[in-house]
Amino acid sequence: MTLSKRLFDILFSVLLGVLLAVPILGVAAILALREGRPVLYRSERMRGPDQAFELLKFRTMRASVENAGVSGGDKAGRMSAFQRRLRRTRLDELPQLWNILRGDMSFVGPRPPLRQYTERFPALYGQVLRNRPGVTGLASLVYHRHEERILADCSTAEMTDSAYCRRCIPAKARLDLIYQRHQTLCFDVVLLAKTLKSVARKGP
Repeated sequence: MTLSKRLFDILFSVLLGVLLAVPILGVAAILALREGRPVLYRSERMRGPDQAFELLKFRTMRASVENAGVSGGDKAGRMSAFQRRLRRTRLDELPQLWNILRGDMSFVGPRPPLRQYTERFPALYGQVLRNRPGVTGLASLVYHRHEERILADCSTAEMTDSAYCRRCIPAKARLDLIYQRHQTLCFDVVLLAKTLKSVARKGP
């Protein structure tokens, strides 16, 4: 990560933290009242093939012992309408401002994978995770909706895992590597602006 990218991450995360302090507290309060505690979901993610960190999100599912793997149609019944709205608008990712400030993540980069996928595809993620993981990125913008449709059709955890490994991981990795080859701070700003525009269109 370049010094300019890191400085941008620090300054912008502090600015957003100040500007969005009231909405963040509001979402946390609504979640606590409507869905109970815990408000935050903590998940181990990878910032490198052998480097793990704790990713923070607002909790958008009821707790379950079968919480492994990515979210597909098999987990849809564990979300309330409010939690689905948080996911659709990506407001559930606001706590990741803390991950960015800590240096675990950047605003723009590949989405941080679960350990099980870096262990199953070490060569692929060894390349992808040369970039620090991000909240958004080229793959997120281009492939996110398509991935949602693919996984929404999966009715079991096994189907979700198979579809994700066969259809989503390779496609997103290709886009992440395109970003890696063309990465600049200006490109990051463009991708971030497109993400904010996309979120604004979805509304509350």
